[in-house]
Parts: sequence; C-alpha cells; structure tokens
Amino acid sequence: MNNEELYNLIKPGFENKIHLLEDKPEENIESSLKALGFAACGLQKSVEMAAKHPLPALTEEQKNILFDLINQRLDGAPLAYITGRQYFMDIELLCDRRALIPRKETELLGKKALLLSLEIAKEKQAVNIIDVCCGSGNLGLAIASHNINASVYATDLSQEAVDLAQENISFLNLNHRVNAKQGDLLSAFETKEYQEKIDLIVCNPPYISSVNVPKMDKEISDHEPALAFDGGVMGINLIQRLIREAPKLLTKSGWLIFEVGAGQGLFISRLCERSGLYQQIESVSDDLGTIRVILAQT
Repeated sequence: MNNEELYNLIKPGFENKIHLLEDKPEENIESSLKALGFAACGLQKSVEMAAKHPLPALTEEQKNILFDLINQRLDGAPLAYITGRQYFMDIELLCDRRALIPRKETELLGKKALLLSLEIAKEKQAVNIIDVCCGSGNLGLAIASHNINASVYATDLSQEAVDLAQENISFLNLNHRVNAKQGDLLSAFETKEYQEKIDLIVCNPPYISSVNVPKMDKEISDHEPALAFDGGVMGINLIQRLIREAPKLLTKSGWLIFEVGAGQGLFISRLCERSGLYQQIESVSDDLGTIRVILAQT
C-alpha cells in the first residue's frame, strides 16, 4: 500500500470521528492528516505549513506512529500540541501546553498592532512595545518579525509561558530585539527605565467569564492553560487593571491595544472613556461586525 492509498484509507474514519473547532478554521480533515503525517516523520509543521506540501512518504514504523498520533487527536488533544507548531501572522511558532494556542481571530489584533507600530516607526527610529499576557510570544514576535524597528518586551504571569516565549524568541533568532520576563501584568516593567517610554502595549488577555469556563469545549478546557482564558466573574478583571495601569508606561500619544470577547466591546470602550486616561478610543470589528479589538491612545 502506497502512502496515497494509506491516507485515503484513513480519511473516512478520521472524518467521522474528528471534532473540529470553529476558532481554528485552518484545521480541516486533509490539513490535519498532513500535519500528523509530517509529525510521524519527525518533521514538525503547523497545520497551515503542512497543507502547502504534498503528503510525506512514511516507513512502516512511521505509519504506526501516525496511527498513535491520530488516536491522540481523536481523544481530544489539540493538533498544535501534537505537532508542536502553530502558524500566526506568517510566522511558524513552537507550541505546547505551556501556553494558549494562537488563534486566527487574534490576527485581527496582531495586524492592527503591526500597522500602528509601522506608523510610529515613520516618526521614530525605534518603536518600544510591550506584549503583556504574551503566552507563547506570538503577538510580539509577529510584530518584531515584520517591523525591523520594533523592540519588544514580552511578559506573562506564567513562568512556563515565559519559558516558551523565550524558546520562540531563539527559534526565530530575535534575541536582539525581543525580551521576555515573568511578571503580574505590567509589573516586570514598572521601573523608571520603562515609564513613559513605551509606544505601544498589546495584549490578548483572558476574557472568558469564570462561570462560562466549564461550558467551553473540552479540547480547550482540558488541555489549554486556564490562566490564559479565565477572566474572572465578568471576564474583565485583568482588562480593568490593564486600562488603569498602562498609561504610566506609555509615551504621550502612546497606544494600548487589546482583544476583547464577543459582546464586550461597547462596555469596555466605555470603561476606557470613563477612566479619563485616554484622549482617543477606537475599535476594530471582525467580518461579522462584532467588536473584537479596542485601541486607546493616551
């Protein structure tokens, strides 16, 4: 049996049993099988990168590994944790259980933050950015990868996430422009060295209400770190702190930009307004017209 025949044999059963999440549109039957096939060969690729290549040839031993990986996936293990890779804003990242898996929907935040950083770079030779709640470092690393004038300071409450972010910094050879530190929200940078020196603070905070966490899909709640999505009673505990604490680090006319959950946008925009700390507040909506990103300028 050649490899094409093998995949064709596996595909119907996989398709009938696999559970695909809406927030990972890049994962379909064929791309998932390709990614697992590459993983079985010891060639780690994100599902998006795997989809761009022909099916890899497998030895008999690798076929057995593939069946094991397929069973892990059917048992609910996230594909990105099995392959060890995730694609985000045109960069390939290391990915494992230490941090939330970067989502396509967060590229809306990342692309807007990148545009802001490029606009700031037109006025300044250097752009200083903090990526708070950095997780695997995907937002800060994507901006640094596409803006050579950006210096990024990444931080997360989870030391495990910071360790993964540091590994991604090295993986992408960005040690000269990206630094990661453990800290509670912005605490790692609350010194004179950073006060009023940051041009842009970007954040994908936890924003799921605690009461809704048990209702989440088990592929998420059973595998990804709760610290990355549990936002407290109303889902906005950390966002409220971020709105209050960001201005002391931002330059005059600096920007705070962060992701919000569906249905939270108008309320959180009003929180920014009521704080009296920002001169301009904007929002970005997704294709359905739902506010998913808030921008606030000091």
